[in-house]
Amino acid sequence: MEYNLERNEGKLTVTMPKEVDHHCANQIRMEADLLIDTYHVRKLIFDFSHTEFMDSSGIGVIIGRSRNMGFTGGQVIAENMNQRVEQIFRVAGLNKLITVIPSKEKEEV
Repeated sequence: MEYNLERNEGKLTVTMPKEVDHHCANQIRMEADLLIDTYHVRKLIFDFSHTEFMDSSGIGVIIGRSRNMGFTGGQVIAENMNQRVEQIFRVAGLNKLITVIPSKEKEEV
């Protein structure tokens, strides 16, 4: 699965691909930054429902967008992660930088 970016009223949802690695990270970064800047996005959501693998370049995408959104008072959210991706978030400390919605909570809403 390829990634997808969808903008809706100040919100940008990035549906991440099956494998988030250097092959796609730079393209996701460039497209997300363009949309964030052009449309003054206030909420950025990373949807990991299809993601099975993420390397350090994927972590860099999250950290960079978190920093950029923080400069403008925006919010970054990660959702729909499997256990492997959740573990990567914990080890990298991403769960301390952005809001993480565990899959269980998302299903209950």
